[in-house]
Amino acid sequence: MITAWALLVSSGCASTDDRLEFDASHVSYVQLKGSPETYTGQTVTLGGKVLAAKRLKEETRIEILQLPLDSSFKPTHDLRKSQGRFVAIKKEFLDPATIPSGTFVTVGGDVAGSITMPLDEMEYLYPVVEIKHLRVWPTDEAGQPRLRPYPYIVPGPYWGPYWHPYWAPWPYW
Repeated sequence: MITAWALLVSSGCASTDDRLEFDASHVSYVQLKGSPETYTGQTVTLGGKVLAAKRLKEETRIEILQLPLDSSFKPTHDLRKSQGRFVAIKKEFLDPATIPSGTFVTVGGDVAGSITMPLDEMEYLYPVVEIKHLRVWPTDEAGQPRLRPYPYIVPGPYWGPYWHPYWAPWPYW
């Protein structure tokens, strides 16, 4: 009986910690960018800002500006710390509207080589990651509480339109 109770309580307290989905990989982005074919099949965790997402015939391809990850696997927002770009591929259906340009994401998956695509007026070698786990981070505006610049006082039933008691003589100076 006590074992069943402990199991019930512990299962009710279980959390869905996003860190459990991602592994701290031993492959850095710089190593991956240098020779993506060397790391084919290895699991990596990368993050960054979505530049474009496109649904192709067999997969969804997401072009991501790489950004360093913090301890909770969330990408930093300082774009100057980027070391390049990579492509994440999802074989199952993934609607590109759910990850619009500018969205911050963390991708966990297996390295699938590289792909060369045009970037402005040059050809760019993108490391490719097949997505196993995808975490879309909320925008900071939605996550931050809004603070009012001044204290806002809600008038009670005894206050009139000019912030004085309605029973006071008019004008109330």
